[in-house]
Amino acid sequence: MKRKWNVFVTRMLPEPAINYLKAYCEVEINPEDRVLSKAELLAAVKGRDAVLSQLTDIIDDAVFAAAGPQCKVFANYAVGYNNVDLEAAARRGVMITNTPDVLTDATADLAWTLLFATARRVVEADDFLRKGKYQGWGPMLLLGVEITGKTLGVIGTGRIGQNFASKAKAFSMKVLYNDIHRNLDFEKTTGAVYADKETLLRESDFVSLHVPLLPATRHLIGAPEFYIMKNTAILINTSRGPVVNEQELVAALKSGQIWGAGLDVFENEPELTPGLAELTNVVILPHVASATVETRINMGLVAARNIVAAMQGEVPPNLVNR
Repeated sequence: MKRKWNVFVTRMLPEPAINYLKAYCEVEINPEDRVLSKAELLAAVKGRDAVLSQLTDIIDDAVFAAAGPQCKVFANYAVGYNNVDLEAAARRGVMITNTPDVLTDATADLAWTLLFATARRVVEADDFLRKGKYQGWGPMLLLGVEITGKTLGVIGTGRIGQNFASKAKAFSMKVLYNDIHRNLDFEKTTGAVYADKETLLRESDFVSLHVPLLPATRHLIGAPEFYIMKNTAILINTSRGPVVNEQELVAALKSGQIWGAGLDVFENEPELTPGLAELTNVVILPHVASATVETRINMGLVAARNIVAAMQGEVPPNLVNR
């Protein structure tokens, strides 16, 4: 009887994904709902044929070495794979896969959630009411900023950025966008107008980030950018935390250089830059952009199918280091 492939899953996933894997593989799962330490990860991957990893796992050459030469694939349970050393994977002949497409709607929807919550001071108003401070309607109570008809700046024109921008039509917004190159499909789908970064920052009422984390995008937004932005502008980040210089963001929010921010990701997750949590003009969420039942199930199934395809000698559907 043919030996079943041995797969390690670094954190518990929704049941349909685990059941799919178990139909083809021997599966062992990290029994604790936490990120494994580096020593625990190195021990856990030893001798595996495949590993289903999380964005919070740092997959470097030491991890590939610990897994061994028989290990064919690391399936990352995320769209991004900046946690994986692709050069080390290439040297060792290990396939790396991700989970694109399935979380596009969920992430774009959450970016809009952050935009609305920040602009209309939803979290602040909720806290105000729960603490018994509400004494009745007042003309100056918790004034927010309008959304409909404003200018939206979108930086990054991938799947999520395009999905996010396309929904601005419902609010009659003018959309500006910036990326390395003009994106004609993005323009056709969203009605957006290409602008250089400085123009976008200067003219936008809302700026939403949808770029991958690369050397070129680290601290893409910091003090020089906040200086250009309107003091009524709101920054939204659902991409990767280090895209924004968080210390300089705190300073900009404190000084009123910008009006507010909505963040689902942070520069040093799970830690927050000192002072951020105390600000009332920022909405902060614990990296939950893809946290819908449907999306998390589908992400797991995509990762599992990538593993099974690799084990069967096929090219995985979502191979990122082809």
